Amino acid sequence: MKVNQIYELVNSITTEVLGKGDVVLEDLSNIVDVGKELFDNTSVDNYVKTLVDKVAKMVFVSRPYSGSIPSIMMDSWEFGAVVQKVSAELPEAVENKSWELTNGTDYSPNVFYKPTVSNKFFNNKSTFEIDMSFTEMQVKGSFTNASELNSFITMLYNAVENSFTVKIDGLVMRTINNMIAETIHGDATSNIKAVNVLKLYNDETGKTIKAKDCLKDIDFLRYFSMKMGLYRDRLSKMSTLFNLGAKDRFTPADRLHCVMLTDAKKSLDVYLQADIRHNENTMYPPCETVPYWQGSGTDYGFNSISSINVKIPNGTTVNKSGILAIMFDSEAVGISNLNRRVTTNYNPKGEFYNNFFKMEVGAFNDLNENFVVFFVEDTESV
Repeated sequence: MKVNQIYELVNSITTEVLGKGDVVLEDLSNIVDVGKELFDNTSVDNYVKTLVDKVAKMVFVSRPYSGSIPSIMMDSWEFGAVVQKVSAELPEAVENKSWELTNGTDYSPNVFYKPTVSNKFFNNKSTFEIDMSFTEMQVKGSFTNASELNSFITMLYNAVENSFTVKIDGLVMRTINNMIAETIHGDATSNIKAVNVLKLYNDETGKTIKAKDCLKDIDFLRYFSMKMGLYRDRLSKMSTLFNLGAKDRFTPADRLHCVMLTDAKKSLDVYLQADIRHNENTMYPPCETVPYWQGSGTDYGFNSISSINVKIPNGTTVNKSGILAIMFDSEAVGISNLNRRVTTNYNPKGEFYNNFFKMEVGAFNDLNENFVVFFVEDTESV
């Protein structure tokens, strides 16, 4: 073991914390151990210099990762593969003959009125697996008791579980991101389903706020909160305006999902709600939050966390930044038929077990259900 003398450093620290001297450059390389993959020639005793240092404590990095994703997980089933979604169109009203009776006219009740019913089938499934080999005899020499060995094996299983969590989180967000891209692409001009809140705000107020500054502008945040509240009520009414399929749909409060970029929600909370006495008047709908839609980039910058860059099924690439929030029906986006299992094979020659952790999942977007994207983007007039 390498032992370092640090009396000079601790004396300097004492001078700094007591306010007796200026803050100076400190060399912490002899204090903080950043670890080594394997022992080097310093890992011997400080007495006869030949005895190898023993491991006094083993710490297994085995922290379960729960993830943080919007709640769009749905049901699973054992038999069958295809999801069939059936919907009926609203029938038209006709003349009420009860108030226009004419002598000698036949009012037959035997006319057949065919309902208008449509089907949509969801038949795609995604799959992947994680493989890992486990041994027992070969690693026993690295531990001092069975408890340490069990902790090691538990750590490996936990690493697999954490890997699944990260990958499922990613699949959930990609399912949402595809629906965001479909909505932006399919509603490029109307500004009803893909809502450029910044453009609406600047047009209505005559201001020239830029996208990079809008989350620090209290007036814009009030406007954004107001728009979110308006859309919550609008979606609850039967309409064809808020889904790409132009179907008659409504989304009651208990079926409404709202997901907001964390930066946007924190701006609303800090700059807006904390500054207003009667903040119930500016409250936005309850929202889940995500720190980013697709990824953090290398800097967690706004352009990175608010962006998606995806190719949708029709082959179109949608690259958009400034996405603040989405509001959608629970039937619009989902992960269904989640099927996880483990198969195991023992190799008698090598004396190890192969575990194959498998997963199938059905991710879907229903363009006939309500889905709204709120984003900010500079326009030429700005």
